[in-house]
Amino acid sequence: MLNDKTILVTGGTGSFGKAFAKYVLTHYEPKKLIIYSRDEFKQFLMQNEFKEYASKLRFFIGDVRDKDRLKRAFEGVDYVVHAAALKQVPTCEYNPAEAIKTNINGAQNVIDASLDTGVKKVVALSTDKAVNPVNLYGGTKLVSDKLFIAANAYAGTKDICFSIVRYGNVAGSRGSVIPFFHNIIKNGGTELPITDHRMTRFWISLPQGVELVIKALKDSRGGETFISKLPSFKVDDLAQAMLPGCKMPEIGIREGEKLHEIMVTVEDSLTTYEYENHYIVYPQMRWNNNQIIHEGGKKVSEGFSYSSENNSEWLGVEQIRELLKTVDLEK
Repeated sequence: MLNDKTILVTGGTGSFGKAFAKYVLTHYEPKKLIIYSRDEFKQFLMQNEFKEYASKLRFFIGDVRDKDRLKRAFEGVDYVVHAAALKQVPTCEYNPAEAIKTNINGAQNVIDASLDTGVKKVVALSTDKAVNPVNLYGGTKLVSDKLFIAANAYAGTKDICFSIVRYGNVAGSRGSVIPFFHNIIKNGGTELPITDHRMTRFWISLPQGVELVIKALKDSRGGETFISKLPSFKVDDLAQAMLPGCKMPEIGIREGEKLHEIMVTVEDSLTTYEYENHYIVYPQMRWNNNQIIHEGGKKVSEGFSYSSENNSEWLGVEQIRELLKTVDLEK
């Protein structure tokens, strides 16, 4: 599917971009894989890390805020994966105008550049925080999601479609709870503070996130939101898996933080279908005949929602401990 294709990843020097690049370059024979990002030093590091793939990799310095640069980079590109964003909740709260410029205006620039340069498919990375958002980061990503879905209305006769993948914090990602706990333990701490003992999260690994994007690139027809079926865990159980018998003082939920990750709301359920390993939320509006309900799905029941709180699959302490062995905590 990606053989002899040119793929571009915005924000491609991040954890997702590097994992996606490794997956594509080891499973396919792309014509070219373009890494588009702002940080020249991260590009330098990635070039060294991926030396064996130098003939396939290209690095573009650029910002999604710059539409002209995007258009230049998108020339000849078949598929775009949009991963660039300001993602840290406190950063977005303190710099709201900057978050809007990158997460909303940047999304529109990616859409416009894709429409103008002959790109065939665009998959945008979303987040659980865009669902019933309670912080600015989530709010900007909700708008971004709506822009990418509505972009299908502007395709006209062009052979292009836009879709979304949605998941929560990747296990071990920067700023998340696993590296936070790890640093406390590494420095000799004996207590792991819990914001709220009721808190739950989904467990998704970086490879699982990449595989969901590959699925969207393969199957999307326009306007879908792809959501993986994932196990849930209690943050209390995570603490016990990382430091058995530790004290867990409750310190109170942080601003902009949710007790549970939500992927599908009751309102979304009106157009949500369940598949073996994932859900798809379809747009309520249809713009062209390409937008279809994928085969093999079953409409979810009225009032359905999917969150880390009401999940049917849960990880226990021992299962979490085994999964932690696959997480790189020293990066």
